[in-house]
Amino acid sequence: MGNDSSAPSARPRNRRGEGARLRDDILAAAVELLEETGTETAVTLRSVARKVGIAAPSIYRHFPDQPAIMLAVVRQAFDELTAQLRAALDAAGDDPRQRLLAVCHAYLEYSREHPERYRTMFGGVWMPALQDSSVTADDMLALGQAALQLLTEALDACVTAGASTSTDAYTDTVALWLGLHGLAHQQASTVAFPWPDGIAERLIVTLAHLKTE
Repeated sequence: MGNDSSAPSARPRNRRGEGARLRDDILAAAVELLEETGTETAVTLRSVARKVGIAAPSIYRHFPDQPAIMLAVVRQAFDELTAQLRAALDAAGDDPRQRLLAVCHAYLEYSREHPERYRTMFGGVWMPALQDSSVTADDMLALGQAALQLLTEALDACVTAGASTSTDAYTDTVALWLGLHGLAHQQASTVAFPWPDGIAERLIVTLAHLKTE
């Protein structure tokens, strides 16, 4: 037992002031477990501690419970998504129509590049019991707001420029997000379906009420 090579090696103790590094290591281990297994149930205090090389009670200094770890995982994923959408907007130039198309395609690209993370963000893989954990309703409501704001602003700009006939940009943004999410989900789970060429652009143009060029 003492020479079991499969046992995780103990993690060196952090020097004073390096507690943030341990928090980052815990978060990275949780993301790894999620992507290796595809299920949130694999992310336990014990499994995360084993991967980091620490005792499970050490996690409590940074996360009060397992849902708090998952909240951090999902927050990080939304930060990544928002950064990818913003980069697409910045690279798309000044034309509002092209900027909206770019941010929508970037959303679909993120779902393809990070399927396990995306499923956790939107697919119902992670559904914390709010009454039994440190995660609050406000925590859940805040998830994804920055990404949705970018999408709303992109559609608003199309309306201002006369490129969209939308009369309710926020509602149409939510409808557009639902369309993008549905397409992302179905393309991930229905691998044999013969998707028509240009289906994403047709969906975006329709739901965003973009005028035909």
